[in-house]
Amino acid sequence: MISTESNRSIEVDSLSKIYGTKSAIKDISFTVQTGEILGFLGPNGAGKTTTMRILAGYLPASTGTARIAGYDVHSESMEVRQRIGYLPENPPLYPEMTVEGFLHFVAKIKGVSPGQRSSRVNEVLERCNLKEYRQLQIRKLSKGMKQRVGIAQAIVHDPPVIILDEPTIGLDPKQIIDVRNLIKSLAGQHTIILSTHILPEVSMTCDRVTIINRGKVVATNTPETLMAELAGGTGYELEIDGNPMEIQKCCKFCPASAL
Repeated sequence: MISTESNRSIEVDSLSKIYGTKSAIKDISFTVQTGEILGFLGPNGAGKTTTMRILAGYLPASTGTARIAGYDVHSESMEVRQRIGYLPENPPLYPEMTVEGFLHFVAKIKGVSPGQRSSRVNEVLERCNLKEYRQLQIRKLSKGMKQRVGIAQAIVHDPPVIILDEPTIGLDPKQIIDVRNLIKSLAGQHTIILSTHILPEVSMTCDRVTIINRGKVVATNTPETLMAELAGGTGYELEIDGNPMEIQKCCKFCPASAL
């Protein structure tokens, strides 16, 4: 079991993935505390999806280790898979099934007991605002609703850790806000890591941010601190036409930090 001393749901230590001579990720390390939402931020091709797939047990790492809820994602893969909900960039949906039928199917293959399946499905339908669509075929849903079904399948077995790869990609502004609110509602009860290349995504959703670029972690902090650091070096240069003495008098009323 995970130690109470570290209280970490996700621990990544010196993780690398090499394809031939190319490194997709290089010695990345970060942690996600229990109940926290961590944003994994970086441009396309930075290594975000590779990291998500390793954490989900979909890909093996070349070197390094990753642990979820105290279990190694490589040597204890089945233990890890029982404790995660995973939403890949393209939701794994069966378009010919109804929303409710699909969630019952997922609950069954994820080991939810027969006596609890109906209650779990009803709970995630309620939580993901899908109750009125329960008997609709998935192929008839909008992209935003399909994304909600994708999140519902990731949480139907009530996992402690949720891994979301680009959960709002391709959605319109209203759908993005709806999915953000849904993700935020899951915090505390679940530990969440979500990847994105959109800065406002992490500032509006996440407790902390880990920035990855060219396969390497370059910064980790709260969104507010990172935004302040990014803005710290900005300023303006003005050219003022007029009497120098009068301009100096006016500048006396400006705060020193503005000069």
